[in-house]
Amino acid sequence: MTVLHAVALLLLLLWSHLALAADPSYPALTGRVVDGANLLAPDARQRIEDKLKAHEDKTSDQVVVATVPSLQDVTVEDFANGLFRRWKLGEKARNNGVLLIVAPKERKVRIEVGYGLEGALTDALSKVIITTAIAPKFKTGDFAGGIEAGVDAILTILAGDAEEWQRRAEVRSDESSLGEDIAVIIAMVFIFLFIVAFLRGLSQQGGVRRHRLRNGQWVTLPQSTGWNTGSGSGWSGGGGGGWSSGGGFSGGGGSSGGGGASGDW
Repeated sequence: MTVLHAVALLLLLLWSHLALAADPSYPALTGRVVDGANLLAPDARQRIEDKLKAHEDKTSDQVVVATVPSLQDVTVEDFANGLFRRWKLGEKARNNGVLLIVAPKERKVRIEVGYGLEGALTDALSKVIITTAIAPKFKTGDFAGGIEAGVDAILTILAGDAEEWQRRAEVRSDESSLGEDIAVIIAMVFIFLFIVAFLRGLSQQGGVRRHRLRNGQWVTLPQSTGWNTGSGSGWSGGGGGGWSSGGGFSGGGGSSGGGGASGDW
């Protein structure tokens, strides 16, 4: 084995070790509510469990709540997607699972949506649920209230009654558009001021002169520049669920591609 091969093998082993170490430790799927961060009192947990079970029995959509003590130095998006895939939420044929995950240590929350429900529980609706139903209660320390409000909103939308949440999403979209328009106007003002300052600087350095290119076009250049036409090149302005028969709870083989939304408080 050459030295080069030995170094390559060592780097490969080191990379594999780091990749293995970076893989988070996911909790086991023990029910429709996995409260690893101990945020829910028994009565609140049971109430949420009952709502999730009733919806699943009626529609087969599998919605699961998970609270975790830590994201283990992983983004909430990666952790949620990895946990969703580990638990295989939703039916394999329909991919109709949803995961609501809460990480109080990092103050992060995410709604991860299975492929089959992305058309109903859109990214925009997921974001509105987080910002208007979950986060406000979390900010006051009411984790049980925030989780239950989020679950209620998710189940309402999946049941086909999304009108109120669509309205909230449209309002939020209008507000975002207004903010974007203001940002564009501010950027244009700064660009205009920069151009004015630049041209003023040129005039203070001895003025400008016009130069005619071989194609007949004119360009304006500072007097002190060393620019020349060369041989044809030059300056231009263009560019171009719970289906286990053994009585336990398990996922049904579903998957997610990262649909949903994240937030904090």
